[in-house]
Parts: sequence; structure tokens; C-alpha cells
Amino acid sequence: MLAVGDSEHLPVAEARAGDAKAWDILFRRYQLPLYAYVMELVRHEQTALDVVQETFINAVRHLKSLREEARFGSWLFSIAHQKVVQQWRRKGREREWLTDGMMEGGVEFATAEAGPDESLVGQEDQAELLKHLERLPLAQRSVIVLHYLEDFSIEEIASITEVPLGTVKSRLHHARLALRKQLEGSSR
Repeated sequence: MLAVGDSEHLPVAEARAGDAKAWDILFRRYQLPLYAYVMELVRHEQTALDVVQETFINAVRHLKSLREEARFGSWLFSIAHQKVVQQWRRKGREREWLTDGMMEGGVEFATAEAGPDESLVGQEDQAELLKHLERLPLAQRSVIVLHYLEDFSIEEIASITEVPLGTVKSRLHHARLALRKQLEGSSR
């Protein structure tokens, strides 16, 4: 049986054939990264859990439409991204949605090896970064999270968000500038 983190071979073909163990491996492999990505965008625990659940339900229903099994991860993140966009459109105004029921915490950036002092500094830096990320428009926040926190390439992000490569580069550039401007403004 494959390990959950095995990136060499994901049992996509087996899952497509209806193998429950294969789906379990795929679910365990992508559940937390997908949740972390969605949570960074929506900042509401129950909404993030709902989006992840809907993503996996859609993946089960539409796995036969996936042409390249090796792209399962970016395909799954693409489904989640579209679900987030649908949620955002349903809610109408992004600001209300992001602040309604805001959850404390979020994704942890501090490493397990950090000492207590370093961990506290890491948590303060994390809180500061998350505060600034929340101020970005959804499109910019999404590319930042996908690129820097989820380690997707710009090409994969273009596929996930279904926008041209140049648009991803532009959003990433403008997001970095906006974050830099916010960080400089908060350090004064």
C-alpha cells in the first residue's frame, strides 16, 4: 500500500475504477493542503470545511473527465478555487464574507524546531501576514497562497484559476506590491 505522501504514484487510475482504498489515499494526501488553501481564502472554518467537502464530492463525480492523472493535485485545487469563487459570488460582498465568523489562528508558518521565543515571533509574524493577506482582493490573495504556501508553479496556478499565464504573473506582481506597501505602512 502507498504512503499518503507518496508523490511518485498517486492511485488516480485505481480511484477512477472505484477503488475505495485509492480514494482514501487521495483524500488523506490532499485533505489538509486543500483545507489550508481554502481557509486562507475564506477565513471561516465551516465555509472552508464545506468547500473542501464539495470539492471532493465533485472530484468523485467528475474524475473520468481528468485527462492527465499526474495533474490530479492541480485539478483538485482548481475545483476548490472555483467553489471559493462561487461562494464569494453568492455572498455578494467579499469583505462581509471574510469577516463574518472570522476564525482565530489559521495556517501555521512556524517550524516545529523553533524554540518558544522564535515560535512566538513566528506567530506574531504569521498574524501580521494574515492580516495583510485579508486586505488583498480574492484574485491576488489566491495566487499568493497557491504560489508561496502551496508551492504551485505559475503554470499550475493558471490552470487552477483558469486564467492566462500573464494574468497570474500580473496578479502575483500586484499582490506582492500591495503586501510590501501594507508592510511598509504598518512598520511606521
